[in-house]
Amino acid sequence: MGNKIKMVVFDMAGTTVDENNVVYKTVQKAINEAGFNLTLDQVLAQGAGKEKLQAIKDVLSTYAGSNDETLAKHIYDNFIAQLAEAYGTLEILPQPNARELFVALHERNILAVLNTGYNRQTAQTIIDKLGWEKGLDFDELVTATEVAKNRPNPDMILYAMKHFGIVDGKQVVKVGDSAIDIEEGKNAGCALSIGITTGAHTREQLQSVNPDFIINDLAELVAIIDAQK
Repeated sequence: MGNKIKMVVFDMAGTTVDENNVVYKTVQKAINEAGFNLTLDQVLAQGAGKEKLQAIKDVLSTYAGSNDETLAKHIYDNFIAQLAEAYGTLEILPQPNARELFVALHERNILAVLNTGYNRQTAQTIIDKLGWEKGLDFDELVTATEVAKNRPNPDMILYAMKHFGIVDGKQVVKVGDSAIDIEEGKNAGCALSIGITTGAHTREQLQSVNPDFIINDLAELVAIIDAQK
């Protein structure tokens, strides 16, 4: 029983939050406004799940051969401004069964933690629009702002573990919609690193990093966690 799951760490956009890929569409728009012509699939392939300045740098380096830090920062600043505008008008919904899953976890005394490659301000805007409350719907939010190293480094998960006094990664499950989420979970030593097909990456892209499970709906998670005795 020592390894019973105590915490599930969820990515936000594409995993627990349905915002119709607006983040990556806005990244794509900001990059292309700087004189490039990249597709959304290219942005998703290289950028999904990452801290967003790093995502922009990786997309530019991979597809445009550019390592111009000043340009990347300029694009990032444009992206942040446009994203704030988009979130002002966009309808943001929970992914199907997200709230029901949080309830099911709390009934099992399992913590529900959100983590994200967004900065704190953006993440909090999303949570406010959803009407989710810390301590009621979820137990903690950890963003790229809080840690020195972002995904695939395990820092955000380790931060959450430390916050709740969890010392064994085998008591933690990570769920995310991008390959880098899976890598983050593995690097944190999580009991399970689970991919979900509702967001940025396809089943094939998720499979490339060997997750423990791939699910199509958050509701599938309860049975998986109940099996971890």
